[in-house]
Amino acid sequence: MSENTDGTTGSPEAKDPSLRVRIPVSSARPDAPQFRVAAKNPRRAELLAASGFLVAAAGFAGFGASYWQNYSSFWLSITFTVGFIGLGYGLVVWGKYLMPQGPFEEARHSLAPSANEREVFIEDFASRGKVAVERRGLLVKTLGLASGVLGVVLAFPLLRSLGPLPKKTLAQTAWRKGSYLVDISGRKIKPADIDVGGFITVFPPDDIGGAYSQTMLIHVDPMKSGYLPPPPQFTKQRATWAPLGYIAFSKLCTHAGCPVGLYEELTERMLCPCHQSVFVVRDAAIPVFGPAPRPLPQLPLYIDEDGYFRAQDGYDEPVGPGYWERGSD
Repeated sequence: MSENTDGTTGSPEAKDPSLRVRIPVSSARPDAPQFRVAAKNPRRAELLAASGFLVAAAGFAGFGASYWQNYSSFWLSITFTVGFIGLGYGLVVWGKYLMPQGPFEEARHSLAPSANEREVFIEDFASRGKVAVERRGLLVKTLGLASGVLGVVLAFPLLRSLGPLPKKTLAQTAWRKGSYLVDISGRKIKPADIDVGGFITVFPPDDIGGAYSQTMLIHVDPMKSGYLPPPPQFTKQRATWAPLGYIAFSKLCTHAGCPVGLYEELTERMLCPCHQSVFVVRDAAIPVFGPAPRPLPQLPLYIDEDGYFRAQDGYDEPVGPGYWERGSD
């Protein structure tokens, strides 16, 4: 080691670049020693890995189909497991048998490369990983297929789980002119079926158990004839809607859509158990407590010649809470 005039030491090669050993650096080639793989039959290993990716694609596609058709959890778990087993198998085979194994050694030369050597090194370094992957075109394609199917399937919950589009179901129910009032078992309701102060949940015959159509029929007043008088603001519109002291309101709370399933006979008020909204039955179900912003819609009733309750028409306004096309008032 020699000492420089400035007090530092250095090798002769550092002082005279002509003394450096020049080791040629070439771009990576698929047949280069550093790309030697562990598999004795690379083509066979490539086909095995590709088969794993194809099994994964089939498994994920099966999971998507099972989810879309609402199959049991058994089929969901089987198809999802098959998909990930195939994906893992393909990746393991690719990594263990078809990727460069290393470690690699290279003779060390001067650490001060020329500009040209630096460019060649960067090109070589950048090309190694690219060559190692691009030489396996079949694996890249089948892995892309499996990953693509998985990506599509993972988007299914955003589509399938949201259910069908509401269309007009938020604006109207299954109640129609002449619809019978039936209970959950489908039995037609007569006035004698409900004592004074009693109530029952009723539906139209073609939507028994329907969430939007559920209606509470209440026997408020022991009238022998006539109609339960509505509040002054509804005198003209609802004068004949509550025959013989029976009145019916939608059970969907106008706050959040919970079923208003409680009725207090003494105070003649309906109560929503979710957020404690209270509706006065004789005052057109106007809310007097809680977060509900509007009265419950009333179903117009009549009693036919056979003594059964029937609907004069459907609800004259949307049931349930406000939404984007309706507002909250």
